[in-house]
Amino acid sequence: MTTSASTTPTSAPASAATSTKPKLVPCLWFNMNAEEAVQFYAGIIPDTKVIATSYYTDNMPLPDGTVLTVEFELAGQRYTALNGGDQFPFTEAISLQLYVDDQAELDRYWAALTADGGSEGPCGWLKDKYGLSWQIVPTAIEQWINDPDRERAAAVAGALMKMHKIDIAALQAAADNASAASAPVSSA
Repeated sequence: MTTSASTTPTSAPASAATSTKPKLVPCLWFNMNAEEAVQFYAGIIPDTKVIATSYYTDNMPLPDGTVLTVEFELAGQRYTALNGGDQFPFTEAISLQLYVDDQAELDRYWAALTADGGSEGPCGWLKDKYGLSWQIVPTAIEQWINDPDRERAAAVAGALMKMHKIDIAALQAAADNASAASAPVSSA
């Protein structure tokens, strides 16, 4: 993980017009543990880096020097983590989708994100110890769910609805079994 110098800008820099900062950055409201959460995610997800940290000043509601925001990049996506307090806890209305290539990768992320107070949810969803919802899903899920063979798609969706942590082989088997069941029977 890379950490940059802390910043508390007083005005936009002259180079702001040529900045590479995205126009749309999700802001995640944490209960005064934003910096800790970013460090936690950095220990789990490769290519996580802190871009900037800003601090409350003496004219703000928390003590001068308390972390206000942490701008960070997680798996190539920019976010802002805000130390806002307990007024607005996370809900499942917002979740981060993390796509994985195989079961070992899925298992690793699932175990790490549910550790130390996280919890499992249905259909590949979980909450981490900060209450943020995640969906840990195989990259093939969209292909299975959007399969033009609606029996295959329905079989995968039905299997998925019975799972907490996703079992990729079981989803593939559901798709394969639906294909076999709908295949024309050849007469000999």
